[in-house]
This record gives sequence, C-alpha cells and structure tokens, in this order.
Amino acid sequence: MEFLAATTLSDALAAKREQPEAVPLMGGTDVMVELNFDRRRPPALLDLTGVRELDEWSMDGDVVRLGAGVTYTRVIEELGQALPGLAMASRTVGSPQIRNRGTVGGNLGAASPAGDSHPPLLAAGAKIELASVTGTRTVSIDDFYTGVKSHAGRPDELITAVLVRSARGPQQFSKIGTRNAMVIAVSSFGLALHPDVKRVRTGIGSAAPTPRRAVEAESFLSSALEEHDLWETRAALADSLVREFGERVKAAARPIDDVRGTAAYRLHSLAVMARRTLGWAWADYAGGTA
Repeated sequence: MEFLAATTLSDALAAKREQPEAVPLMGGTDVMVELNFDRRRPPALLDLTGVRELDEWSMDGDVVRLGAGVTYTRVIEELGQALPGLAMASRTVGSPQIRNRGTVGGNLGAASPAGDSHPPLLAAGAKIELASVTGTRTVSIDDFYTGVKSHAGRPDELITAVLVRSARGPQQFSKIGTRNAMVIAVSSFGLALHPDVKRVRTGIGSAAPTPRRAVEAESFLSSALEEHDLWETRAALADSLVREFGERVKAAARPIDDVRGTAAYRLHSLAVMARRTLGWAWADYAGGTA
C-alpha cells in the first residue's frame, strides 16, 4: 500500500487526480478500523492531516464554512451556539480521544448510515463542498448520499468543507445505542426548527440504506404549525400532533435487522425520538430561548 502525504490543498488535489483510488485519511477513526480488521485494502492512502486549509472554519454572513478537517471536539467547543444540533451529535461520538481525532469531513466521506453527523446536517440543510484540480462545487446534503457508504463525490474530488447556515431556531439530536457512550447508533434522529421560513427539517440515521430525511413528516408538521398559527403564538403542541409526527417519521425509515438491533426496534425508537426531540425543541422555542 502506498502512503501519500500532502501539506497543501493544491498538493492533495493533485495527488487525488493522479491516484483517484487513494483513500483520504484525516482522523483515521473510520479508515484505520477498516484497515485493522482487513475489511478494506486500498492501493494508497492520502494523508490530509498536514493540510492546514482543511483545519479551519469561518463565517460568511450567517453561513458557517466548516473545514473538513475540523474535529468533533472543536465543533463542541467553538460552534455550539451556531450549530447546536451538530454539537449535540458530536458529544455522542466515541470517547474524548476519538472526538479529538475524528472529523465531520471524515464522517461524510465514510457515508455510513450510522454516522452521527448526518442527521443534524440533514436537518440543518447543509451543503457539501467538493474540490478537484478543475474547480470547486457544492452539493446539497439532500443529494449527497447515493447508496450504502457511497456519496456524490467523484473519484478525483475531496470533501473540503461543509456549509451550514447558523441556527435560526432550536435544534435537537437523539441517539439510541447499546450503552451510553462509545457506541455506534442503533438509530438516531435530528430535528431543526426554521421559524424564519416556517419549516421543519429532520434527519434519520442508522435506519435506512443511507441517511435520509422524513420529508412527509416535515411537511405535515410545518403545515400544522402554520395552519394553527403556532409559529407566532408559540402555544403548546397538541399530543395528537406530536404523536402523528412520530408515526410519520417512523414511516420514512427502511431499517434492517442486524447485530445492533432489529428493524422493529429501530422503527419504535425513531417514533419515540421524534416525539421527544420535537418536545424539547418546542419547549425551547415557546420559552423564547431559541
């Protein structure tokens, strides 16, 4: 196996053009596990840990440009106010050591259905920045996941950043696992209220071939909130509305049975998480704290 080390983004993109089969290596929290268990044996690794351009975040108006090399720990410590859903999800990732090494860009590159960053990024309506020697383009998070552990990036492209609008309303994240810490999600759910456009967005993790939104549930809840003037009054939500939202989220999933949980349990847990996250988010909204 060949090992390539880049120190600038231009060098990294040139290397990816020359060897498109090279697997990018950042924190290594996904790639090294696959290598150690002999689940993957690529012809080359492209080390990006020395590329400083990927290890930065900035604000452009109300949009956060989160470099692909920014770690979960930094998201928690530096972006908890701007990206609260992503920060919540980041706190559930592995151990402190994993959070110090693992990156959102690496999670996106792995594109695992169980990745913790996917539900909050879907709920927030993120865009993914992809770069090659021929230029840079952005892909909506809605179009990014193309199959099991695959995404819309081309072989000669690298994920360079995530573009996420700073939160305009409450965001929540919930995760079910076999224990409280250092665990891969049995199922997970992200929710974001967007009161400025009177919309709700969601993200489902580990309960379908790819991370996905519960689009019909979003439409149902957004319409109900507007129809009953709840965006303005911030009145309490009817129990029947919350329950129906949970059932519609559940209907959007396509889980399987595996060693971590059954499909039936995943469906049940999603309905519960949808109800709970909606309750938490709406309490924040009604209380005027977000």
